[in-house]
Amino acid sequence: MAELRIVTYGDPVLRETSEPVDEINQEVKDLVSDLTDALKKARGLGLSAVQIGVLKCVFIVDLTAVDLTETLRVFINPEIVETSGEVEMEEGCLSFPGIYQKIVRPSHVRVRATSLDGNEFEIAASGLAARAVLHEYDHLEGKLFIDRMSSITRTLLKGRLRKLARDSRAA
Repeated sequence: MAELRIVTYGDPVLRETSEPVDEINQEVKDLVSDLTDALKKARGLGLSAVQIGVLKCVFIVDLTAVDLTETLRVFINPEIVETSGEVEMEEGCLSFPGIYQKIVRPSHVRVRATSLDGNEFEIAASGLAARAVLHEYDHLEGKLFIDRMSSITRTLLKGRLRKLARDSRAA
């Protein structure tokens, strides 16, 4: 397997909208394997296909590092069915290394998706699991966690964001 690079802020692919997966074939299975390897190497909690430069509606969430009762979950063609509540928590993103900010998101989410074995499922998540699902779903829509920050916070981060974008273009 080739060494995968997680796309960082400044790469225009992060603003693209991902395309639905038509069929779960070997290419999709390989994509999920690549996502899993990249996520484990980066020690993150979630990763979307767009973050490795693939515009497909696929993401994974792996909360096993913070909750041993969890398992890695694969979401193909996810759709948000319902959200409720609101909570502010610190959030980071593998495409924004070293940047963590408090972000307001719904505290609960119900999401419907297809699993890697082709079965449709629906789950309800709250807390960190809800945040991870919503964060990764945003990536599929071309939305970034900085879009959810206040304009003041984005202004304060302007220098760091500019450096990330410059480094992304140089990579």
